[in-house]
Amino acid sequence: MNLLRATVAVSGLTLVSRITGLVREVLIARIFGAASDMDAFSVAFRLPNLLRRLFAEGAFSQAFVPIFAHTQSTGGSERARELLSHVASALFWTVLAVSALGVVAAPALVVLIASGFLKTPPVFDLATLLTRWMFPYILCMSLVACAAGALNTFGRFAVPAVTPVLLNVSMIALTVLAAPHVHPPILALAIGVLLGGVLQLAIQVPALARIGMLPTMVGLRTSLVDPQVRRVLRQMGPAVFAVSVAQVSLIVNTAIASHLGAGSNAWLYFADRLMEFPTALLGVALGTVLLPSLSRAFADDRPEQYSRLLDWGLRMTCLMALPAMLALVLLADGMIAALFAGGRFGAHDVTQTATALIGYAVGLIGLIAIKILAPGFYARQDIRTPVKIAVVVLVATQLANVALVPWLRHAGLALSVSLGACANAVMLLFGLRRRGIYHPSPGWAVFCGRLLLALCALAVLLWLIRTYLPVPSQASSFADRLLWISAVVGAGGALYISVLWLVGFRLRDFVLRSS
Repeated sequence: MNLLRATVAVSGLTLVSRITGLVREVLIARIFGAASDMDAFSVAFRLPNLLRRLFAEGAFSQAFVPIFAHTQSTGGSERARELLSHVASALFWTVLAVSALGVVAAPALVVLIASGFLKTPPVFDLATLLTRWMFPYILCMSLVACAAGALNTFGRFAVPAVTPVLLNVSMIALTVLAAPHVHPPILALAIGVLLGGVLQLAIQVPALARIGMLPTMVGLRTSLVDPQVRRVLRQMGPAVFAVSVAQVSLIVNTAIASHLGAGSNAWLYFADRLMEFPTALLGVALGTVLLPSLSRAFADDRPEQYSRLLDWGLRMTCLMALPAMLALVLLADGMIAALFAGGRFGAHDVTQTATALIGYAVGLIGLIAIKILAPGFYARQDIRTPVKIAVVVLVATQLANVALVPWLRHAGLALSVSLGACANAVMLLFGLRRRGIYHPSPGWAVFCGRLLLALCALAVLLWLIRTYLPVPSQASSFADRLLWISAVVGAGGALYISVLWLVGFRLRDFVLRSS
């Protein structure tokens, strides 16, 4: 399998998802703004969205894919299908109970993650209502993650990559069609989330059937008898914490932001939504493609290939994440204005969301590198090391909050997450090097020198754009906004690729095959 081609394919499909996601957020910003209703929704959506990230993009895949790949390699397709059935059944019954508990305990959950809302009972009640509507979403997403793990192991990346489009389409449709007819109007967003989860699950069924992996449901006791299921669950527990430190920090930040005044959670929400664009296009795509290949290399006892896969992933991360980070930092206000300004989303909201985006963007390289480095441990079924690192990083992130929030307010929360992500990535890299798992391939010094030249050229161009190209305003037309975004992306991308070519980079340098 050509990993570059597979990554590009996953990124392309993810791009469709992120474009529809941006359309969704633009509509939400215009219709609901950054007022207290949006604060309530951002808090209520935080828990199911966190669990979506853990399952679909993190801990479940890290725990399940290596074991499923090993089972399929050694026990054949029939045993793999049996394991999938047992894991899916265990997830269904367990998460069904958790979902029911979440609906009942919604008020306590809102207090846990946004105690500041107790000062404004209407906002607290709204957040509770929205939480109850959206909490069952995690049941759908746990099963979607299970299906995606199986499909990715068989090299079928398309359906898992395009699945999030259905959530975005559902939320867009409900915002446009249902919001004027429900009370409160923002309830339409919560209904859209739940409907989107059902649609995402439904699209997995024919994809699994095509590869002969459609699971059958069994009882919880029967599924837990399978020793491989117990292994997955044992691995998944610590993996949830280890690969999601940034997300756990977001939950803590939500609670802190609820005490920082109206709009703080909404500003962080919109900045986080924009950050998901490069994080998913780069980090999720690379991690999705790499994990099955790393698992096979480990199962086949090929340490040289294992190291080469990690090296390739890190080079791709530097090549793509660093220019994205530069653009987000230097043009944060323009991007937020071009996408969200207008309607109930005013100039003050643009400024405050841009400061949060800059704080998040500083850590983009770390957030993406984690998705490359963490699989380096999990493909070897090493759970303890990432957990130890995660504990240190979580504590360090909260200490950073103590130092930064009084000074930078909500932007300090974003910056703390970024610093924690970078620290996490550095410690993961050090751990892989110290254990002899990863040996950098020759040529890193030349690679970094050439890359630095391209980044410097890009930085100059972005500064010129910031200085001389007017930022879209509240009154800017859709055409003006589109022109601004096209100029930034087109000119920046063209210059960056051209300089990379001039300093000696070629496409063939990044082609890597995995058997």
